[in-house]
Amino acid sequence: MTAQAFNERITGALDEIVYSRVETDEDMREIEKLRLKAYGTHGKLALAPKGVIDDMDFDDHAYVFALYHRDRLASTVRIQHVEPGHRVSHCGKAFPNEVNEMLDAGQTIIDPAKFAVDPDLAAEMGWLPYLTLRPSIVAAARFRADRVLQFCVPEHAAFYRRVFQASVVVPPRDYDGYGVPVTLLSTDVIRTGRRLLTRYPFFKSTVREQIEMFERPASAQFIAPTALFVPHGEFGTDLPL
Repeated sequence: MTAQAFNERITGALDEIVYSRVETDEDMREIEKLRLKAYGTHGKLALAPKGVIDDMDFDDHAYVFALYHRDRLASTVRIQHVEPGHRVSHCGKAFPNEVNEMLDAGQTIIDPAKFAVDPDLAAEMGWLPYLTLRPSIVAAARFRADRVLQFCVPEHAAFYRRVFQASVVVPPRDYDGYGVPVTLLSTDVIRTGRRLLTRYPFFKSTVREQIEMFERPASAQFIAPTALFVPHGEFGTDLPL
């Protein structure tokens, strides 16, 4: 598939999805079911040794998103806004030395975690990982982040290197409590942000969408992706490019 065809395929899916911030106990129970289903299917429950819902889901710098495809819950991701004065982070818990070094340098970080796709939909909707992780790029724009981190098992690292132009921060290694090797990667937003949005225009967003996704309290129950409304040749973000 050519790059143009690939982008057209994913861009075409934008009209079929909406995002929703998970704010209620009822919605969080649905997210819990989806995480259990996704992790259990792929044998990744070891990556959540203390359960698929944790205290970080309720941190005041955390934003849990549900992605709905034609009114069906299809996937979810949690976005954490990490800064020197607020260091609660999934990646920071696993790799404290490396993440604290970034924060001590004054950097702001976006940490996507708890990524889960309904396994019943994954095969027919190959675009779901891209649009599920899209809020991490919207967050980078909203909070003018320096980095987007990726905590993953080694077999998923190639996806983040290819799509998010990520580089390895910590090579694969065993981590207590997980039982499997994990690795840490990082997207340098300042260095690669413009190139990323040029290559994958569906990651673009308007300022209005950025606000709707991340303002508190949430002002919109459902948030439509706005990449199609960013004029051609523009980026429509506040990425520190």
